[in-house]
Amino acid sequence: MDAAHRALLLPGGMCTTEFYVEVMAQPAMTEAGLGLVAATLPGFGRTTPSADLSMENYARLMGEFAAAEGCDVVVGHSLGANVAIEMAALGVSPGPLVLLSPTFSRADEAKFLGVLDQVGRLPALGPLAWTAMLKAIPPMMKKEMLKGNVPQDRAEALAADLGNNDPAFCRDVVRHYYAYLARHPSLVARLRESGVRSWVVRGDHDEIGLKDEERLQLEADPRVTMVTVADAGHAVLVEQPARVAEVIVEAAQEVRA
Repeated sequence: MDAAHRALLLPGGMCTTEFYVEVMAQPAMTEAGLGLVAATLPGFGRTTPSADLSMENYARLMGEFAAAEGCDVVVGHSLGANVAIEMAALGVSPGPLVLLSPTFSRADEAKFLGVLDQVGRLPALGPLAWTAMLKAIPPMMKKEMLKGNVPQDRAEALAADLGNNDPAFCRDVVRHYYAYLARHPSLVARLRESGVRSWVVRGDHDEIGLKDEERLQLEADPRVTMVTVADAGHAVLVEQPARVAEVIVEAAQEVRA
């Protein structure tokens, strides 16, 4: 039987569809008759990158993919959530958004990433810095996921997934990402102006920031629902997949007939 609705699931930066395994396995998805299509953003996980690494191009590509796959809900985590915001801003989002730990401004982003972006621009140090980072990130993320009660075998698999990236590609895509944040200092305004129904989902100890004024603006918009997930950090989709699945089902139920 064909699903009444289909959700496009976009992983975060340096991640692949492996990060959605737990969410896709939740009984709530099957009970709701919701179809799921997960897609790694081109270039991550050593997939073939696009010639244009701008966030706008990622949004257009994912908009085309959503249309081809018949998706009417878009779910994005981290960088994938930011791509979803841009899809809405460009008018290529097929329906409601579920934004898992997006970044709404440069000030909210992890400080180490900004430093790495600056170092990465240096010809002599850039390649070395990213090579070192891709070796350092997996054990750090594994430690955080274990704190979030992710089983050890899954934490190890996801950490390995993070490490399986091309340093040169990561350096280039992060440079384009920060250029995007410079072009659009307030992604809250960009999301609100799109008029797209959205759920902003964050763990109660998310490492990505959210300024007070950003939260107030989001809460003031009747088209935005703020969801705080207990006992979760930035990896909310693997730490609390059942709660994330509930929000996705809720979004699907609000798709216009």
